[in-house]
Amino acid sequence: MPLPTKDILGILADNLNQRKSVLPISSAAATRWAKGLDLPKGGKTVLYTGHLYQLIPIIDAMSGQMAKFEDSALTKYFGLGRNVNKFINMTFFMGMMASKDEQKDYDRMLRNIALLLKKADVDFGYLYGEELYSGALVYDEGVDGSFAKHAQRVADMFKKNGVEKIITVDPHTTHTLRTVFPEFVKGFDIEVKSYLEVLAESGIEPTNQITDDLSLHDSCVYARHENVVEQPRALLAKTGAKVNEPRLCGKNTHCCGGPLESLFPSESHRIAGNRVEQLKEAGGSIATMCPICLVSLRKAAKGSVKVNDLSDTLAKAYGV
Repeated sequence: MPLPTKDILGILADNLNQRKSVLPISSAAATRWAKGLDLPKGGKTVLYTGHLYQLIPIIDAMSGQMAKFEDSALTKYFGLGRNVNKFINMTFFMGMMASKDEQKDYDRMLRNIALLLKKADVDFGYLYGEELYSGALVYDEGVDGSFAKHAQRVADMFKKNGVEKIITVDPHTTHTLRTVFPEFVKGFDIEVKSYLEVLAESGIEPTNQITDDLSLHDSCVYARHENVVEQPRALLAKTGAKVNEPRLCGKNTHCCGGPLESLFPSESHRIAGNRVEQLKEAGGSIATMCPICLVSLRKAAKGSVKVNDLSDTLAKAYGV
């Protein structure tokens, strides 16, 4: 028996409506990555994480548990679980299973991004505990009603803090704010750019020439929806790294399978496995620019090839 899509999406929507995030994350956990960076609070330009990097360890733990229920008779009880979750945050226990090492890993990637922007002399602040989850995953899964309410909540947060420009850290958050928000939030006209776009425009120069051999995995969302294709390549071209293009790349990139995992684990893993083979054929380690792609391809690779976030390579080359 397949997983009950309606009940799973219902739990995520209920969490967003009641708890302002699809999965539980405390303010301390969401902002932990910024400790010691002395980022100014707020400002006209802010670095907005959208909480996706921070949520990935929890999403990973949840997806692992969901996969155990696929084709199980126990799926018929998910409706009961949804009703209980409205009163007791059942997904909180998923968060408790998240790997601490994985949390530190994704915190480091956010630190990389902030330090790269500082190195490029970009003037920006951070909203710390006032920052809200973007709503990206709920929109991606088609739960428009809950997303619309939350999008207004996020837009009000930016307006309250006088934000005029947003620097994003991942493709899903970039697309949600830049392309989707204007459709759902009347008058939303804040400028939104990915950190990769900002760095490419800044003229930042590398401190170290590196010899990394990389197979670059394009995010479907960046490449097909937001035209973020040449920027990461331009930044890598300065570093000395060898960039290998897989058979499907740029706007023709192949999906990582990740967005499907919570609903269709087997199909998600099949797609991810196919993509890993394509990237391995190109040669070198795999570089991603999306936390969902990263966790999906890492699991599919099963240690047969190194899979890293692009921010790690850029941090090494640009001296942060």
